[in-house]
Amino acid sequence: MRSLRRRASGQRALLSRLRDGRRGRRSAGVSRAHIEARGLFKRFGHVEALAGLDLTLDAGECLALLGPNGAGKSTLLRIVAGLARPSEGSLSIDGDAAHERTARRRIGYIGHASLLYPELSARENLIFAGRLYDLADPPGRADELLSEEGLSDVSQRLVSGFSRGMAQRVAIARGLVHDPDVLLLDEPFTGLDRRAARRLESRLDALRRSGHTLILVTHDLASAARLAQHVVVLSEGRTVYESRGPLEPDSLERTYVDALEDAP
Repeated sequence: MRSLRRRASGQRALLSRLRDGRRGRRSAGVSRAHIEARGLFKRFGHVEALAGLDLTLDAGECLALLGPNGAGKSTLLRIVAGLARPSEGSLSIDGDAAHERTARRRIGYIGHASLLYPELSARENLIFAGRLYDLADPPGRADELLSEEGLSDVSQRLVSGFSRGMAQRVAIARGLVHDPDVLLLDEPFTGLDRRAARRLESRLDALRRSGHTLILVTHDLASAARLAQHVVVLSEGRTVYESRGPLEPDSLERTYVDALEDAP
């Protein structure tokens, strides 16, 4: 119990930086988020993780953020989430600096590591997250999301007994628990079988169509092509390719390889 309390305290501190802070969930028809980065630099000592990045992302748009390891993708996600500040430049969400509480409360995150509490059940994990976000009915929201993920029958089981894919599905539900305006996705398909991956793709596409803004970091170019209307390829913290419009998996792969080969 002492170990659980320590982890819960740490999780509360992290999620409180991102939490919604509102009672209940957003009603239909409310506008979503526009993201703008201008002259974004992030330095760690003498290393430039981001080097003068400019980016505009419209509400209801899915951005596929592509690039090799170390290109600056995770650093950019941390700045969007308000968990890191740029060394120079600015990043705003509807005009609010990303590190301000008004912007942070609008962010959701689904990563490749589930970061769930193994001593809690799937349902308890979601209820706990819902309470951190001050939802009006955390148990009801937990049941709704678990049903959508096809996990109602195992909702009372401890997460420690889940397969990698099942744990990832619970993590997906947790990232959506407060209906965030901006959803950050860092290799979200990790551990999912084909059926679960397609279910997640369908859900993400529905979220985008309803006005959510998505940033997807993935090495799965086929999924990126199906989901994204906006592609940015990063190399050494710089944009080496950017496009908007319909995408085909084969052409995206060729474009990605060419962009990296032509990068300075």
